[in-house]
Parts: sequence; structure tokens; C-alpha cells
Amino acid sequence: MAIATRQGTRDRHERLLALVRSGKTHVHDLSAALGVSTSTVRRDLGRLSEAGALNRVYGGVATGGTFRERALTERMSVETEAKAAIGLRAADLVPQGGTIFLDAGSTCAQLAEHLRGRSGLTVLTRGLEIALLLASEPGLEVVVVGGRVAMKSHGLVGSLTDLTLDRFMVDVAFLGVDALDPVDGVGEPTLTEAHVKEVAARRGRKVVVLADATKLHRGAVPAWAPLPENWTLVTNELDEEVLDRYRSHGVDVISA
Repeated sequence: MAIATRQGTRDRHERLLALVRSGKTHVHDLSAALGVSTSTVRRDLGRLSEAGALNRVYGGVATGGTFRERALTERMSVETEAKAAIGLRAADLVPQGGTIFLDAGSTCAQLAEHLRGRSGLTVLTRGLEIALLLASEPGLEVVVVGGRVAMKSHGLVGSLTDLTLDRFMVDVAFLGVDALDPVDGVGEPTLTEAHVKEVAARRGRKVVVLADATKLHRGAVPAWAPLPENWTLVTNELDEEVLDRYRSHGVDVISA
């Protein structure tokens, strides 16, 4: 029985690779073509990516094993419903007062939308778009960390960023990711991006990672930032096998 199951998985992987090479790259299209759930497709893509056969990208997949970072404008147009749901759910974790860190990126921008109209909260951010969105809110104090602007993410990085973050202790640090792993933490395209997230996490009394289901596989993302113990994951992933891997390492999983 086990041999037959393994053979069925190998056959499905071969069909999946053939579909990708033919130009079908979106998770939902692959799911329909194979007659399996999107969670199964994502799990298969993760395994193939780890093997170097595929490269996971936002909302889909491409052949080859080299990670390609997407520009923020492109990120804003993919997995939009999932990111909106994650942002709404994460808003429940924002304290009534105090200080939070809000990372750059499209998912954190969805959370920022739910901070409008609040008062008594200091928002420390490295995201330029997020800072502009919240700058006119009279009840919020918005602090932008200094640093160099990363071209793809529009997030601030570098020694000035570290210097600012080291001057704060935040109640909650909300982090976006390019990839996520329950052991290695947050995956990023560069060491500078990974480092700033590590510093932000270290300065948070509570760490919350916002990640849609496409991010819960290592893929070929090159740089990684460890996270403190007992961090929280807010995600739209429904596959219990995937989520149990996080829970088994002490991660508090919240469904969006």
C-alpha cells in the first residue's frame, strides 16, 4: 500500500512538472488540472522546490531553482483576498495603546488599513507606503525608521534602521515574509532584509508573522532570520499537515 502511495505521489509530481513546463503556473489552475486540492498542490510545489526542480513565486510557480524577488507593485496584485483576510484577523492582535512595529510589504499594508481611526498607538514602521497611509491619522504617532530604501520592497534597511529599532521595545512586532519555516524562521531575498527582521523580532514582546499559504514553504529563498520562541502565525493555510508542522515547534497558529 505504501509503495503504491509513493508511486502515486511520484506520478502526480511528474504531471505537475509537465503542466508547469507547458505554461500552467497558477496554483488554482494546477489544482483543477490535477483534480486535487490547492493545499495538495502547494505541498507538492514545496517539496519540488526544496528538491530544486521548481521555484515558488507569488501565486504560482516557475521552473528552475533560483529565487526571484517580486516588486511591491506586483505583490500587491496577488493573493489579495488572502492578504486582506490575514490583515483583518491580525488587527485583533493590535493592542489598544502602546507601540507596535509594522513591517513593510503588501500583507502588512492590509493590516495598516485597519489601524486607521485608532488612537493612543505608536506605529513604528520601515514601510514607506504604510507610513504615508497612516501619517494623516490624528490618533496615531507614526515613526519611520531610518535607512536605505530596498528597491523591491520599499522597506528601509541598513545600520540606521538597526539603530532606530534598538532604541525601541515594542508590544507587538508584526512581520511580513517572503518565505517561512517553523525552525529557521523568516526567509528573505537578502541578508540585510533578513537582519532587520531579526532585530525587529528581538525588540518585540510578542512576534506575529503574517503569511499567506504560498509562503509556508522554504523554496529557494537565500537569507533567513531566526525568531524568538513562541511566536504567532496568522495565515489562510487550511492544510492541517502543514499547520501541525508549525504547531509542533511551539508556534501559535491563528486562522484567517
